[in-house]
Amino acid sequence: MDQQILIDLVTKRMPYGKYKGRLLCDVPEHYLVWMYGQGFPEGKLGMWLHTLYEIRLNGLEGILSELKKRYG
Repeated sequence: MDQQILIDLVTKRMPYGKYKGRLLCDVPEHYLVWMYGQGFPEGKLGMWLHTLYEIRLNGLEGILSELKKRYG
């Protein structure tokens, strides 16, 4: 996995919707599950959210916690 994608998850913010302005890594899991069912958006945002979904699905949130401390 590209480390820049992980850094983006802890530095980029949700651009729209109910969670607009939140760091992508702080978007609630239930929203990611809903988006998974609806289909992730096109482009980088969709890739970031899908990656975050997979990280949460596999219990790897610790990776993001460390990066958030470093880059947040």
